[in-house]
Amino acid sequence: MGAEGTPQIMLARFLKHHNSEKINTLDMEKSLYLIILVYFALGAIAFAIIGKGKSRIKKREIWTKYVTYFLIIHIIYFGILFSPPWFSILAAIMIVAGLGEITWLNLCQPSSENNRIFLLSLLIFLLFAIPFFLFSLLERSVLLYVFIIVMVFDAFSQISGQLFGGRKLIPSISPQKTLSGLIGGIVAALVTTLFAAELIKENLGSAMFITAIIVIFALIGDLLASFYKRKNGVKDFSNLLPGHGGFLDRFDGFIPAGAVMYVLNILLP
Repeated sequence: MGAEGTPQIMLARFLKHHNSEKINTLDMEKSLYLIILVYFALGAIAFAIIGKGKSRIKKREIWTKYVTYFLIIHIIYFGILFSPPWFSILAAIMIVAGLGEITWLNLCQPSSENNRIFLLSLLIFLLFAIPFFLFSLLERSVLLYVFIIVMVFDAFSQISGQLFGGRKLIPSISPQKTLSGLIGGIVAALVTTLFAAELIKENLGSAMFITAIIVIFALIGDLLASFYKRKNGVKDFSNLLPGHGGFLDRFDGFIPAGAVMYVLNILLP
């Protein structure tokens, strides 16, 4: 056997390649964190515009929401970076809290119709929650990709909707959501894909397709949560997260998005 094929050289090449991939991933994580900070800076400007002319109480509500979101994003971001096991623990907390909030609303509004809606909602939630927890066990680059796409879509949907207003998306289910908000969220998610595609080791076309699927399921989760709240006559699932409501108010899109990514991870070569 030639020198190039000796076990020592093969091992050295493997380690070099492995270390190179690790360095690239770390560089990408740092770059994405900078992008997150840029997005938060843009969000601060947008919130300042939205709050212009509002009452002192309304301004306090706006900035409470902003600060809480900043903290939530950092807890999950660093939970992913230190996975395993931290993100799986956070995922379990989201699931348990979500189950509790769904059940609590049903107990507060008991009726035969609400009981049927509760059982159906519970089934749908579990269909998303189980693969979402399995998703939490995937490699952190995949977790980070889905998290950032959902975060950007959700944040810019709200900001665009409040800045531009206009036609309501589905007022019978979610009176606050607008078409301009949806478009703003989609555009922001696709732009983010340009920088984040390397995380999932896909070409840009495939990454755009995956982002579209993630966004669709995030929107479905959001609308399902809004439908359940509307049927129970409430605005929020709870008040556990200042400015955001409950855990499902914040993670209603992330759970279905993570679930579908777990399925895609199995199906796609």
